[in-house]
Amino acid sequence: MQKVPLKEINRLALPAIIAGTAEPIIGLVDNAVVGHLGTTELAGVGIATALFTSVIWLLAQTKSAISAIVSQYLGRGQTEQLKNLIPQAIILNLFLGLLFFAGTAVFSVELLQLYNAKGAVLQFANEYYLIRAIGFPLTLATFGIFGIFRGLQNTSWAMKISLAGVSLNVILDVVLVYGIEGMIPSFGVKGAAIASLLSQVLMLALAVIYLLKKTPFNFHFKVAISPELWILIRMSGELFIRTIALQVAYFLGTRFAAGYGDEYVAAHTIAMNIWLFSAFFIDGYSAAGNAISGRLLGAKDFKTIYNYGFQINKINLLISFLLAAGYLIGYQFIGNLFTKDAQVIAIFNAIFWLVILSQPINAVAFAFDGVFKGLGEMRYLMYTLLIATFMGFVPVIFITDYIGWNIYGVWVAYLIWMVMRGGILLVKFKMKYKPINAV
Repeated sequence: MQKVPLKEINRLALPAIIAGTAEPIIGLVDNAVVGHLGTTELAGVGIATALFTSVIWLLAQTKSAISAIVSQYLGRGQTEQLKNLIPQAIILNLFLGLLFFAGTAVFSVELLQLYNAKGAVLQFANEYYLIRAIGFPLTLATFGIFGIFRGLQNTSWAMKISLAGVSLNVILDVVLVYGIEGMIPSFGVKGAAIASLLSQVLMLALAVIYLLKKTPFNFHFKVAISPELWILIRMSGELFIRTIALQVAYFLGTRFAAGYGDEYVAAHTIAMNIWLFSAFFIDGYSAAGNAISGRLLGAKDFKTIYNYGFQINKINLLISFLLAAGYLIGYQFIGNLFTKDAQVIAIFNAIFWLVILSQPINAVAFAFDGVFKGLGEMRYLMYTLLIATFMGFVPVIFITDYIGWNIYGVWVAYLIWMVMRGGILLVKFKMKYKPINAV
């Protein structure tokens, strides 16, 4: 096989888009609902969401690692050898989630203050975070199971589970944030956090049911540690370091925005949530890249791997242009979905063009990011993020702040960051796999 059929790619990618956008949609809904309570509440939830997402992304790297391992063993026809690994990997995720819940809950105020949260914004951020953080072990276990599904070349189960979670979150957000007169009191910011937590409970319960009913795996395992667990830990560790670099960029962006004022961090929160939604949307085809490239590597089909990398890149670019076109059409209206504050909307509209401009650049970076994850090239992904963050993003955001670009500088830094990420991966992929593909 020299080219992966588009039908097979779509079978994995389209459900992955829906599943992958579940967490950012939950964040978008929380921000949209809370935003109508006030700018201070929106800023608080935005900062708390940034911290929550940072921890999730740090710990959820086992999802990509386990997907790579399962898909490669599937390509070899040896999935039976993973029966001991699967339950151990899920238990590892639960343990990590509990550990980080305990650690961050104790120091939540100090952590949120690192984002420049203060006063009422800090109070709302802490209220929201302490409830959402309970969901760390739930979300990480769910992500781990989703990685197993993806490795088995199935993303529709994760899609169905995610749709159920998002649907419940939307309903509960409205009910718990605003309340129902005479029946349910208004919980405000806490209501949004409770809605998200209950959605995570539902998603984990459904994920476990699908794992037991639809896959060859279960929770029975030998006491001896699976040899593959050490491979999983190594890959996850490399992705963990990579994600620290990733979170440095997200943290600094939020911190600088918060330093410019509540209206600026509120506008930044809206822009970042849309940026993340787009990223997860585009990343659906990258998820297919993860699953399929791993299987092709297991089958030692190197020529198809090279062709497939550029197939995914072209598809991602098409999606990014469609997203950019949609954002351009709704440019003057999107901000109003999240807040009524005229100043916040004005700041958002002033920077939104940078979010739009980043879409095709992000597409290239995410395409090869997914392929490299499936190939198990976690170390190179780690080095790429370290270079892009500390030689690109960090110098740019400090320089632009110094020369007075304020919120514009934050988003220029993100743009340059993504150019470096995509460019480095593209060059590496061509250098490493083109000779293999030569006829």
